Amino acid sequence: MYQPIEELHNEDNLPKVENTTEQSKNTAKDSALHEEARHLAHQLFGNETEKCDGFTNRLLDICSRAQGKDFLLIHNPGGWGTTKLEHCLQWERSIVAGISTTLDRLGYTWLLIQYFRTGSGWGEHIRDVKEQFRFFASKAKMMAAEVEFLVRYTNNLQVILIGISQGAVFGNSVMQCLSGPGQAYSIELGMLFTQRSRRVVTNRTLAIDSNGLMPDAIMEWNIITMLKTFLATPFRWIKYRLEGKPRKFSHCINVPGHEYNWEHPEVRQQIEDFIQINLGTKSDLEGSL
Repeated sequence: MYQPIEELHNEDNLPKVENTTEQSKNTAKDSALHEEARHLAHQLFGNETEKCDGFTNRLLDICSRAQGKDFLLIHNPGGWGTTKLEHCLQWERSIVAGISTTLDRLGYTWLLIQYFRTGSGWGEHIRDVKEQFRFFASKAKMMAAEVEFLVRYTNNLQVILIGISQGAVFGNSVMQCLSGPGQAYSIELGMLFTQRSRRVVTNRTLAIDSNGLMPDAIMEWNIITMLKTFLATPFRWIKYRLEGKPRKFSHCINVPGHEYNWEHPEVRQQIEDFIQINLGTKSDLEGSL
């Protein structure tokens, strides 16, 4: 049935017409975004349907949650890269919290997510070791593709990678894989000595190799100190269990100096200066536009 022309111009009906049009635009936009995400998934995983579906859904979910945010914070955990933030060591959590608080103070909005580069099980760990020898070449390319997608399809979104230890290595590799890292920054703490020769540091990268209190035995490649630490780890792990305070085995590896707590003045100052210099306050940024 045709609708009389005069009703389309009635003020009471205008909002309905506008809302319908806007809804159609949003539906078309969502459909196009889904197709783009699906296309990227097929590029990365081929015909592996389950991986493609999981990748597509995750990417679209992040896009949705990041809308209207100034920054996407991506935490790359240390170790095997599988530890949820609440189970990370206190000092690693403090870095993520400190960066978030600094952005709050500067007036920015943000969304925090984690990127788990390794699955569970020894098979996945063995594959990750192989990747480490290649500076995480293939895994980094995959994450770089995700970051570029998120920046391209989320208005004015900037990305900060936060990497600890092996996560720092992975984050640096991702930065090298980005075709245009103009909207991405990387904060890297305690990169392993064996990977430092491959590290590339730009004005968008903050590499912290010391907590300012004592030398990092891993960074300095102090083999004797590291060997003593690793030999003592099983006994420390047993001690905590006997005391009724069990800890993850990896949390019992306390390498001297390999602790970058936000409360350490030099660590905190370097990160705050890096963010302030590169970003400034949101009000300053808006005033310059």
